[in-house]
Formats: sequence, structure tokens, C-alpha cells
Amino acid sequence: MIHSPLLSIKEASQWATAYLGKNISTSNISYLIQYGRVKKYSDNGSTQIAQTDLQTYYDQHYNNRESQFKQHLGEDLNWALSFEQYKEAETTKHVHRLHPYKGKFIPQLVEYFLDSHTDHFKQQVYFHKGDIVLDPFSGSGTTMIQANELGIHAVGIDVSAFNALLANGKVAHYDIADIDTELRRITQKLEAFIASTNITAFEQALLNELYQFNLQYFPVPDYKYRIRRKEIAEKSYAAEQEARFLPIYQNLVAQFQIQLRQTTDNGFLDKWYTAHIRQEIELVFAEIQSIRKPSTRNIISLILSRTIRSCRATTHADLATLLEPVTTTYYCKKHGKICKPLFSILKWWNSYRKDSIKRLQQFAHLRTNTSQYCLTGDSRQIDIAAAMQAIQPDFAALLQQQKIQGIFSSPPYVGLIDYHEQHAYAYDLFGFPRRDDLEIGPLFKGQGKEAQASYVTGIAAVLNNCKRFLADDYHVFLVANDKYGLYPSIAEQAGMTIAEQFHRPVLNRTEKDKNAYSETIFYLRER
Repeated sequence: MIHSPLLSIKEASQWATAYLGKNISTSNISYLIQYGRVKKYSDNGSTQIAQTDLQTYYDQHYNNRESQFKQHLGEDLNWALSFEQYKEAETTKHVHRLHPYKGKFIPQLVEYFLDSHTDHFKQQVYFHKGDIVLDPFSGSGTTMIQANELGIHAVGIDVSAFNALLANGKVAHYDIADIDTELRRITQKLEAFIASTNITAFEQALLNELYQFNLQYFPVPDYKYRIRRKEIAEKSYAAEQEARFLPIYQNLVAQFQIQLRQTTDNGFLDKWYTAHIRQEIELVFAEIQSIRKPSTRNIISLILSRTIRSCRATTHADLATLLEPVTTTYYCKKHGKICKPLFSILKWWNSYRKDSIKRLQQFAHLRTNTSQYCLTGDSRQIDIAAAMQAIQPDFAALLQQQKIQGIFSSPPYVGLIDYHEQHAYAYDLFGFPRRDDLEIGPLFKGQGKEAQASYVTGIAAVLNNCKRFLADDYHVFLVANDKYGLYPSIAEQAGMTIAEQFHRPVLNRTEKDKNAYSETIFYLRER
């Protein structure tokens, strides 16, 4: 018997919004029901949930989070810098989500330190409109984009050719009509190719079988709710049903004569894509090469890169950390049912081409008449002025007239990410040269004492090289989780002093990692 008010989805949304003091949409409530976070009740076909179930969930998920973080990480955490009030759509606004990228910071953090506001925490203004800011570890270009929004010029540097393409692609000026025309042309070619194969009929037959199977063995949302309450032994039950469906899948593969694996396994594209998807990739890539306008060609290349990242032969749960190629149906822990590999890029291509145009249009309305460009090179030794002169002489002239006011950057962490490898598919497809050996603190070098010492030397060398182009009264902000205590040594080797440290909690890192985590914004000045 339920001793609690039952709420409709709309009523639950209104109650949760008032309870938490932040907007909780009906979609948020539907998500909790679909993924078994709260139990679903029905009244004449209307979905309802118990208020006590919803309150229990939010109490466990939200309440006391600030005190729990401070208990684990220290009382000096500045909760305002968690930006907890922002939805994901706001932290991934407009061009920031043109392409996935591991290890980027949210734009609100950059904006906080670059804009002209002050508060009890940030007590002075560091950058003004018309200034130039430098990001020597540009990554996906977050600093450059936010600088543009604020009327600040920006220079980025990255050793990765793909990162430079991505960052410059976000801040470039575009002929949207030309992009749309080329995307439609390429899509028509792709659809015609798919129509000439039997892949659509195969997928439809497979989807029909999966629907009936999952309806019987993995009913939504009851299955996930029972899993969360430990009424079903998920691992053994899932393995049993996975094996039960496999012969159905194999029969369809044989019936429609589907080639799953490619004949070679020499590179990333050979290993991680099914045979038909590889053919589609090559077709779209060839069409992109025929585009005359470089800016259009570059942005559509990024759309293809974003598309093929989502089409690798892996499970939904392992998309970010590839394990082994998967070309059969499998139990998906993320979705709680039997899922299938992808056999065409068309769905994601259509989704991303529309989304990309929308994001470019949104940024076009916000951008200011300022200059941003990411140079490809090693920040430890690049001559910023000379490199810019060779590519953008007008921007180089501005750099000559006024020095760079400061740095806002998130350097790589020690032994955490291999930055070239995370986009291996793009390097393989576009033929970019890889400079893995020039990465500072890559995953493949580990986190031992030798790796830490190399990291300190590398980051300090970047700062010493960049100082040549900074104003005398510069401001340097570096965002890092300094768990090894390396930044005092970095500052010393760079001839700088740590004037202040701002500690911020990092919320909702991943679905799998809910541990309290923080990072520090180191504010460095000349010693």
C-alpha cells in the first residue's frame, strides 16, 4: 500500500522544482522513470510516481552534496564555481558541442575569470575588452570561444593538428547557405548509396526482432527498477538472454548476406568500423574533398569526424574507452536491454549536420568583431608572432601593437589522456601527422616520478616561452587537479609565484564516477 501522494509527471516536475529551487522539467522526471530511479504507477493509463520516492531520490542525489564535498576536499571549496545551477545545454552551448572532446572545461569557468564582473571571491578584473588572451593548451578551443563572446582577442596553441582544426572550426566565419547546400548534396549521395544495398532491409528486420525480444525479457521501466532493487541478478540474467538472441542475429546476417568485419585490420578505420560503415565513410569523405570553399570543407570535415566517432564498432557503454570491436548484438548495461551495432552512419550524420548548422547560427548571433586563431605547434618553443604572421598577418599586426595580457588554460594532467589517440579515427581519415611524442603528461608515460618530473619541466618550459609575448603586468590562470603537488615547482621554474588559488568542485563528471572531485585555478604572477 502506498502512503504517499501520487503525482503525474507534470505535478512531479512542479513539486521537484519547488523542492530543489531549480527548474526540473517533465523530461527530467520521465528520465527518472525510464531508468528505474523511481517506481512507475499507473492510473487509467496515466503515469504516476510517489512523492516520497521522488523526495528520497533527490535527497540522496542533491541534498548535502556541498557539505559532503567539503568534508572530503576541504572547507576552502568555492561552491559558486561549481556552476551547479546550469543545465547541460548551457554548459555545452552553441559551438562548444560541435565535437566531443575529453578533458575540456566548461565555458562558464572561463567566462568567470575573463569577464569584467567582481564579487566577494573574484575581487579584481583581470581582462578587458580589446585585450588578448593566450591558451597554450588550446584543446577544443573553449577559451577562444568565450573570449570572442566577451570582445577579447585570443591566441590558441596546440600540438595536435586535429585540435587546431577543431578550435579554429568553432570560431571561423561561415557561409551557412553554402554549408547547407553541400550537406544536402552529400546526404543525397549517401542515401543513394545506401538504397543500392540491402543494409536497410537487414536493419529493419533486426530491429523488429529486437523489439519483440526486449519487450518480453527487458520490459521498461520494470526491469531497470527491479535491477536497482537487486531483485534480478543482472550479470547472469543478461548473459543468458544475450546468448538466447545471438542465433536470431546470426541467421539475419546470413539471410541478408551482411559482411561484418573488414578484410584488413591495419589501422583504426580498419579495426573499429563494420565493413558497410567504412564504405559510407569513404564515400562522404570523397565528396567533402570536392568542396571548393575551404571554410565549408573544414566544418563539414568536423561533422563527419563527429559522426564517425559515434559509429565505432563498440558498445554504448564503452564508447569513450574502447575495449574490443563489437560486431554482434549484446546486452547493453547502459540501456538495460539487448542492443545492436551500427550498420550505417546516416542517422548520426543527419542528426549532427542539422545540429551543427543550428549551433553555428547561434554563435553567429553572439560573436564579436575580434580575432581568434589556434596555431599548430609546440608551446614550449613556438614563436607566436612569427607563426601568426605566416597565417593571419592582420592578427599578427595586432600582436605587435599590444602584448598578450595573460593566459587562461587547462594544461593536460599527468598520465590521464593520450590526446592524439582520443581522435585516432580523425588522424587515420584525414591523414594528419601525429605528434604523440610532443604531448606533455600523456597517459602512455604513466604517473610515476619520472613522468611527474618531465611534466613539471614541460609545463614550466611552456610558461617561459610564452612569457616572451606577455605584457609586463600579466595574469596567468592554469586549471588543474594538482594531486601530486607539482605546481609550486612549475611556478618556480617559470620564474613565477602562485599569487592565489581558487578551489572549485567538479560536479557530474561521468555517470560512473560520482566521487567528490575538485580542481584548482592557479593564479600566477611574475616573481
